[in-house]
Amino acid sequence: MNPNQYSQSEIDAVYRAIRERRDMRHFTDKPLADGVLQRLIEAAHLGPSVGFMQPWRFIRITDMALRKTIHADVEQERQRTAEALGERSDDFMRLKVEGILQCAEVLVVGLIDKRENYVFGRRTIPEMDLASAACAIQNFWLAARAEGVGMGWVSLFNPDRLRALCGMPDGSMPIAILCVGHVETFYPEPMLLSEGWDTRRKLCDVVFENAWGKPGGSR
Repeated sequence: MNPNQYSQSEIDAVYRAIRERRDMRHFTDKPLADGVLQRLIEAAHLGPSVGFMQPWRFIRITDMALRKTIHADVEQERQRTAEALGERSDDFMRLKVEGILQCAEVLVVGLIDKRENYVFGRRTIPEMDLASAACAIQNFWLAARAEGVGMGWVSLFNPDRLRALCGMPDGSMPIAILCVGHVETFYPEPMLLSEGWDTRRKLCDVVFENAWGKPGGSR
């Protein structure tokens, strides 16, 4: 018996949250109960970060006029993305890619400024600040799923424009708009899979042994 192991029911719950987490786009107008958003942000703040730099910052958007402006900017980028997709533009435009105006809460997640001061773990891979923030967002996402709350990560925006809208300092970088709120139901599988946008890769196509492309596997 591994003394560090959780109980089987706790293990099952962790894997269930991972398996059933979804990038949600459809929300109800029901507000979150008191304390839920705080718990989700606390879960995010417990995320791992290279050099313990904790590069994430969360901006809660409570001004509806600002939310509408952010939504309009996202819509502009949606149109530009469709143009860049060429022959897949029509398929893309049929997809619902955000729920900014419908969800209970909108958060903008940004990386701090002066990140060059953090060298530990970033000297050769400076992008590890972004990887760290992504881990924080994943914590938020899994905690939200366990709470029965939907979350969608929106990345269709102009970073410079969003930085200005949110009063972020020079050198900082917005990386996500999070739509958070109650949903009628969670998608049974990833929406882009259901919509035929792409398929899930087989494990044998993503796991190698000793060298890239050399078949391997978990044990």
